[in-house]
Order: sequence, then C-alpha cells, then structure tokens
Amino acid sequence: MTAYPPGSDPVVPTPPPLSAPARRGVLRGSLAVSAGLALGGAGVAAPAFALSRRPEARWGVQTGDVTAHTGLVWVRSDRPARMIVETSATESFRRVHRHHGPLLGTGTDFTGTTFLRGLPSGEQIHYRVLLTDPDDPRRTSEPVLGTFRTAPDRRRDGVRFLWSGDIAGQGWGINPDIGGFRAFEAMRRLNPDFFLCSGDTVYADGPLQSSVTLPDGRTWRNVVTPEKAKVAETLDEYRGNFRYNLLDHNVRTFNAQVPTVVQWDDHEVRNNWYPGQILDDARYTEKDVDVLAARASRAFSEYFPVSTLQAGAGSGSGAGGRMHRVVRYGPLLDVFVLDMRSYRNANSPGRQADDTTGILGAEQLGWLKRELSRSRAVWKVLAADMPIGLVVPDGATAFEAIAQGDPGAPLGRELQIAELLRFVKHRRITGTVWLTADVHYTSAQHYAPERAAFQDFAPFWEFVSGPLAAGGFPANKLDGTFGPERVFVRAPERANVSPMESPQYFGEVDIDGGSGELTVRLRGDDDSVLFTKTLRPGLVGQ
Repeated sequence: MTAYPPGSDPVVPTPPPLSAPARRGVLRGSLAVSAGLALGGAGVAAPAFALSRRPEARWGVQTGDVTAHTGLVWVRSDRPARMIVETSATESFRRVHRHHGPLLGTGTDFTGTTFLRGLPSGEQIHYRVLLTDPDDPRRTSEPVLGTFRTAPDRRRDGVRFLWSGDIAGQGWGINPDIGGFRAFEAMRRLNPDFFLCSGDTVYADGPLQSSVTLPDGRTWRNVVTPEKAKVAETLDEYRGNFRYNLLDHNVRTFNAQVPTVVQWDDHEVRNNWYPGQILDDARYTEKDVDVLAARASRAFSEYFPVSTLQAGAGSGSGAGGRMHRVVRYGPLLDVFVLDMRSYRNANSPGRQADDTTGILGAEQLGWLKRELSRSRAVWKVLAADMPIGLVVPDGATAFEAIAQGDPGAPLGRELQIAELLRFVKHRRITGTVWLTADVHYTSAQHYAPERAAFQDFAPFWEFVSGPLAAGGFPANKLDGTFGPERVFVRAPERANVSPMESPQYFGEVDIDGGSGELTVRLRGDDDSVLFTKTLRPGLVGQ
C-alpha cells in the first residue's frame, strides 16, 4: 500500500454508508450527509493558512462523556477556525441552540472541544459543527452533522452500551481490502447509547509496514502515514497516531453516531511503560518515558473529548487534568474510569509485602473509594484498562498488570486490589462489575472467596473483550489469589493472529429499566453472540 509523504493526510475512500437501525430512529439521512461532508476527496491537504477558501472538517466529529444534561463535541479543522456547535431536537434543525467553542489553531493541532450544557435528558440530540474563518466570519465551513442520546433521568428507560479496546496494533492497520476497521461498523449497527473504549486506542510504538505476508500466503495491506512508519517520540508523531484511526470511514461514521467514554493504557505511549522508566530501546532517541508520556497525554487530550482533560495540559496525572473520572449515566449506571498507567509503580516480580503505590496510586485509590461510597446508581462499572487475575508478564521476571502468578496471599500490586475489594464488601457497595480489554481475546471470569487465598471480599465478575482492530493472542494464565474461574474464553492458539484470520471482539452491556438486571454479551465482529450472562441488581456480590 502507498506510504504517504509528509505534509499529506490521506483519507481512505468511503463506500456508500449503511442505513442506521430503526432503534430510536437515529440519524436516518443525516448520518449519510455528515459522513460525506466529513470525508471529502481522496487526499486531504496539510493545514494551510491561505484565506482563499473556507475551513473544512474532514476528520469528522466525536462526542464524549455524555450525561443527562451535558456532553462534549470534538472536531478538527484544516486551518485556523472558530468552532461553533448548533444543537436541535430534530434532524431538520428548525430550532437550534448555538454553542460557541474555542479557536482552533496550531497549539492543539487544529482540534477543539465544545462543552454542551443544559441538554434535555433521555433525548436524541442532533448537532452540527461549523468552522468560521477568524478573520472573515463570512467564510464558514459546510456543517458536519452528528447525533447522540443523553442519559435518562428515569430508570425505566434502560441503558445499553458497548466496550472494547486495542486499535491498530501488532502491525495490523487500516486494510482497505477488507473494508478497514470493520468492527466499528458492526458496533454502529447495534446503535448503543455509548461506547467505552478501554485503552490502547492507538499503538504509538507499533510501526506499520505497507504489506505483511500471512501464514496462509495471503497479503495484508496497510495504509501507512509518516507518523505510523516509526515509533512515536515527538508531539507531532503522537498526534499523527491518533489522527491515523480517523482515516478509517468506519471510525468516522461510528463517531458521528455513538458517544465515547475513553481511557488509555500503555500503547498510547509505549509498550508496558511506567512512570520514571528509562528506555533501553534503540528505536528511541528520547529515552525518558516521562517525556514521552507527557507528549502522548497532550495528543490524547487533543484528539478525544474527555471531561477531565484539558488540551495541552500535559501529563494525564498532572495538575492540568486527569484520566480517572466518573461518568454518571442516569439512575442505573455510573462508569468509574480508572487510570492504571499514570500512578503505578515500576513493573517488577511483584512480591512486595508492602505496596501503597500499586497500580492505581494511593490518591486515585482514595478517590475511587469515596466515589463508590457516594454512588447511588444501581450498577457501578469499574472500567479498568488492565485485568485483575490474568497474569500479564513483562519480560522474563517482571509483570505488567496486577497478578504475578503466585496464587497465595496478596503481594505487590495485589495488595491494593485486596484493599479495594475489602472496602466494597465492608461498605456493602452493590452492583460492581469490572470491564477491561488489553489481552487481545474475550473471556468472562468469576471471582469468589471460597476459591481464593484472600477471602475478605464479595464475589464479582470481570469481563474481557478485544481486540477491536489488532492482533489476537492466546489466553493468559490465571492467578488464584482472588479465586478467579474462567467461565468462558475465546482466544486464538497462536500469537498475533491478524484480523483476516480471526474475528475481532467487543462486549455489550444491556441494563433493563424494569427489572434492573444487567446482561453482558460477548460478541464477535461477525454479529455473533459468543457468551451471555445476566446479573441481578442490589447484591454486594454474585
């Protein structure tokens, strides 16, 4: 596949958009219009400062962290422009509310986010983004359209969302021969209320080759940009990694219809990174991971609408912003978005008998306890970017996640998780469910004290899904400290199986407004339902 030269931002040609499903009457014709306007031609010019034409928003629109009455709208311009968002209750936009956004410029790579307030709860919101020339307001872009549904104020309305992670990893990028990132179209057809992206949103440490020969002799082709041809080190290279996914028509169309709740993990910076790490990797001229993480975090904040991050604020754990937050989605659901990357200690054999830093850091753990205690939602989803009881190694002797393969009493990072699980039990906090991605297969684990070395906790479920557009890997071993039982798993038998050889995976959570029951479905991108589990509300453990 062609490797695009610096200064050009390609856009993958787009097939005719599929019609949206009938559920809630989303979009109808407006999505097709917005997708067409967002895509433009086959090539996108680099940001230019000439005032001879109107600003354009060829990278589509996104919404994020939507609640009952608020939401964030994102866009990227091709030149300096003022962002304006108009919202309406109808596709016709007969009556609009205008929201004035920021001035988009080089400081944020021409991206910007507008905060919407005063939205009606439980309603379909139609919006359009306009970009105006800051020197001549008469020069206004074509509108780019999107839609989202605000969280309900009433329990009986129910909630349904999807989750997954791991996008463009292990050398598998946008392949036009298979239609690009097909899983996004499979998710769009389900028309969820929102999508929880569980980290590894990009692979900044995973350069792409123009073609890869598969074990069966077929050829995988990648769209390649300059920023994806090497590991990311500079701010502009990190920005290019986030921009890469938006070349895919499935992603842009999905973003125009489905709000996101997004978190990060390691590959937004570098594989298995931790604060204070100094690299021994010849591919990098910048060896200080803290420097790389600050650049990656800034690019992340520019390219995703996250309520607790400010564009250009620096590290996700710094004073200017943070990744961890609670997204409250009505009386049925609170989503606790965790950051298991910014505050962790160094990867190690994990045998410490005393570990107050752990994987969350003491400050984030205290925050999580307080917010769980305050939550009145029926269900409390803990959105973790790494699993609890799955052993994820980092080299020969160190470990990347929480578990370290010793099935005995908690040690190392397990101590912090034991403290959290004990807290949930003793405070009688009901309805906790753990969702994660990271390991590139899909599974369901049930944790129970009668099977565990540490027993002072209530039973709970952890569900894993992914990858969304990356290589598949065999299932990880389980660590018996918290008594996990693998109830279901679907994983390839060899490492780094391409999306042409194995399905991609995502999960669905459906909370019934009448009974309050929460049903998890583990899905493949071929519309298959692989596993289903229904949980009852009001229980401390189950």
